[in-house]
Amino acid sequence: MSYRLSSLESGRAVLVDDGHLTGGSARWWDLGGMTGELLADPMVAVAEPERLHDLCGAGGVPYGDPDGTVSLSELGPPVPQPRQIFAVGLNYRDHVDEMDRESVGEPVVFTKFPSCLVGPTADVEVVGERTDYEVELVVVVGMRCTNLLPGEVWEAMAGVMVGQDISDRRLQTAAQPPQFSLGKSHATFGPTGPAVVSVDLLDDPDDLLLTCTVDGEVRQDSRTSRMIAGVPELVSYLSGICTLFPGDLVFTGTPAGVGDAQGRCLRAGQVVESQIGGVGRLVNHCV
Repeated sequence: MSYRLSSLESGRAVLVDDGHLTGGSARWWDLGGMTGELLADPMVAVAEPERLHDLCGAGGVPYGDPDGTVSLSELGPPVPQPRQIFAVGLNYRDHVDEMDRESVGEPVVFTKFPSCLVGPTADVEVVGERTDYEVELVVVVGMRCTNLLPGEVWEAMAGVMVGQDISDRRLQTAAQPPQFSLGKSHATFGPTGPAVVSVDLLDDPDDLLLTCTVDGEVRQDSRTSRMIAGVPELVSYLSGICTLFPGDLVFTGTPAGVGDAQGRCLRAGQVVESQIGGVGRLVNHCV
């Protein structure tokens, strides 16, 4: 079967239904209560995808009565303390062009430090005049793995979620050559959620619609099928260099429409909404 793994603000792991996909509240089931506290910690739960599958029925709805309903604002990051976060730059051709860069050879990979992760409606702290938004598909590793072949990748993933790779463009380009990791890792620069959605709930995990709006204006509108390197290729590449662990995250890159390329970076008071079809949405206020 299928599942949607989330985390309450308290840090407790829960399973949820698809209520957030329609803009409403979702029903939730306490994983600790369902498993004698064995899966109460989301970092433990994300490493047990088979157990999560067994707890759910058709459409990813858990068996038994729910423990209540939960709004987006009551959720934390579904994977709060990953061992590793990989992020990929310049992975959509139109974004390469708008940034006036070149993309040749191997993927551009950097890290976001885990301390930047926040939940799906957390406030984003604007830093200076070049704080930027980047909607991204985030892939969540489900098992320890090395040297995966591309055809083995999706079976090794716990699922996917929506992510925002918020970026301090000034800091990102302050050094020569540029270094990305610190400029991507201010506190609040990693909104994620609302749930880790198992791959079998998606019609085609390699072709998902992703959009980003700022104050209701569409800024980004693309599909993950337009990536230069798709998820199977990216994760295979990473696993050939690093051992991947359950709960590791891969931010897979952003399409065209970012603010810095247009001279329209984020300002306090604005609202950024990010959405991926079949996966969920983030709503983040800039402060």
